[in-house]
Amino acid sequence: MWKRFFVLWRVVRGDALQFWRALRHPQSPGWFKLASVLLVLYLISPADLIPDVIPVLGVVDDLVLLPLAIRWLLDRLPPEVARSISAGGRRA
Repeated sequence: MWKRFFVLWRVVRGDALQFWRALRHPQSPGWFKLASVLLVLYLISPADLIPDVIPVLGVVDDLVLLPLAIRWLLDRLPPEVARSISAGGRRA
């Protein structure tokens, strides 16, 4: 169980770092920045797909949907931005 947790954490941490680099990239598209604002609004919003008052499931939707959304957005970045952020943030 712990091994799965640490693997998941490594994936999410890496995606979060790439997401941050993509947000700061000068050639990052406007739709990407808008989608990131919407993700933050979803995270802080009291309206969720599964309400937070349901003991475990209320938090699980945030823990599952947000990493999936981040990965989905990163997969749709323009190739030049994706190459640049995967190279450690160095711009070519």
